[in-house]
Amino acid sequence: MEFGKREIGFVAGILSAIIIWNLNLEGISVEGQKCLALSLMTVVFWATQIAHPGFVSGIYLISLVLFDVAPATSIFALWTQDTIYLIIGAYLIAGAVQSSGLGERIAYKLILRNVRDWQSFILTIFVLTFILSVFIPHPWPRSLMIMSVVAVVFKSAKLIKEDAAKIGFVVFACSVPISLILLTGDSVINIMVVEFSGVELSWLGWFMHMGVPSIIASIITYFLILILFKQEGEFNIDLEEIKNKLAELGPMSRTEKKVFVWIILAIILWMTDSIHGIALGWVTLLIAMAMALPVIGDILTPKDWEEVPVHVLLFLTASISIGRIGGLTGMNGWIATFLLPSSMPANPVLLGLIIAVIGVSLHMILGSVIAVMGVAIPALLTITANTDINPLVPTLFGYAAIAMHYIFPFHHLNILIGLDEGGYTQRHVMKMGIPLTAVVFVISIVQAIWWQITGLL
Repeated sequence: MEFGKREIGFVAGILSAIIIWNLNLEGISVEGQKCLALSLMTVVFWATQIAHPGFVSGIYLISLVLFDVAPATSIFALWTQDTIYLIIGAYLIAGAVQSSGLGERIAYKLILRNVRDWQSFILTIFVLTFILSVFIPHPWPRSLMIMSVVAVVFKSAKLIKEDAAKIGFVVFACSVPISLILLTGDSVINIMVVEFSGVELSWLGWFMHMGVPSIIASIITYFLILILFKQEGEFNIDLEEIKNKLAELGPMSRTEKKVFVWIILAIILWMTDSIHGIALGWVTLLIAMAMALPVIGDILTPKDWEEVPVHVLLFLTASISIGRIGGLTGMNGWIATFLLPSSMPANPVLLGLIIAVIGVSLHMILGSVIAVMGVAIPALLTITANTDINPLVPTLFGYAAIAMHYIFPFHHLNILIGLDEGGYTQRHVMKMGIPLTAVVFVISIVQAIWWQITGLL
C-alpha cells in the first residue's frame, strides 16, 4: 500500500498519542495527559485530513468517554445549550432561502443594477456576500449560491479561463473577512468562539466589537484583490441575458415572500436578543420550525432536514470539547505553562500582535482554524485568567488572526471548498495569502484601537 498524506497523518496521529500517553509529564493530571494525547492525535488527524472531519470528531468524542477522561455529560454538554440548535436552524433557513429562489433573485437584481466592468463586478460580489450573510447564516452555501449566479455572468461576459478563475477565487476569498462582520455571518465558528470565551455576547455586541475591524479587513481585501488580480481579457457583460435569467424566475412567489418575512423577523429578534432575553439559538430554531407550519409556513418540508449536516455538529462538539475538557483536566494550564509566554503585555496593541503571531504560527503548522483555536484559545485564556482583561479580548484577537489567515487552500475551509466550484488553483490562493498575512497584523492593531473605543479594553 502506498503511503500518502492521509496514511502518514493516520500513523503520525496514533504515534503522537501513544508517546504523549506514556511520557512522564510533570505538572499535569492523569486525565489531563490522556486529554492531551487524544487531542493532539485529533489535531494531527484534522490537519492531515485523514478522513472526513465528522468521522475524526466522532472518534475523539468516543475516545474521551471510553478512556474516562471526563463524564459524558461534560463531553457532550454543547447539546444542552442553544448553540448547537442555532446551527441546525441556520442550515434550515439557508436551505429555505436557496430553494425558494429568494437568494438568486437578490443576486440577479444586484448584478443588473451595479455590474458594468471588472472592478464593479468584484465590488458587487463583496456587497452581495454581505447582504446574503444576513439571509444565509453560513459562508459555504452562501458562496456556492453566489458562484452559481456568477457563472451566468462568466458566460454572458465571455470571460477567458484565467479571468473566470480569478473571479471564482474572489467569491470565496471575500467570504473570509465578511463572515466575521455579523455573529450569524458564520453561525458555526463565530458562535463557537463566543462559547470558548465563556462570556455571553449578544448579536449587537458582536457587531459592535467585531463589525468595524471586519469591515476594514473586507475593504483591504477588496483593494488587495484589485491590485493582485487584474483583468486580462475582455469584459463585455450582456445585461439582457441576466434580465432573462431574472425573468425566468417570474414574479416574486408566495413562498419567497414568506421566507423574506420570516428572515426579517429573525433579524429583528437577533438584533434585540439583549432586550427580550431569548438566546440566539432558540430564536433561530423557532423561526426554522415555524417555516414548516401550515398557513404561516409551508416553506420547509421533511426533505429539508437533509440540509442539516450531522458531521458539522460533531465537528463543533469535538472542537469545543478540546477546550472545555482541557480546562477540566488541567491540560490547558499545562499547555499555557510550557508552550506559551508566561505573561502577556498590558499594552493592547502589543497584546494583539503577540496573540496574532502565536495564532498565525500555529495555523501554519496545524493548518486548521478549528484545530488552532482548540489548542491556542483555551491556553491564552488561562494565561490572562488572573488579569482584569475581558476573556473576549484574547479570544477575539486570536480568532480574527486565525480566521483571516491562509497561505494554502487547506488553511481555510472557505477557500478549500471553492477549489472545485471556483475554478481557481493553489497559485491564486498563495498569491493572495502571502500579502494577506500582513493584513492580519494590521487588523490586530485596528482591533486594539477600536476596542478601547467600544470599552472592551
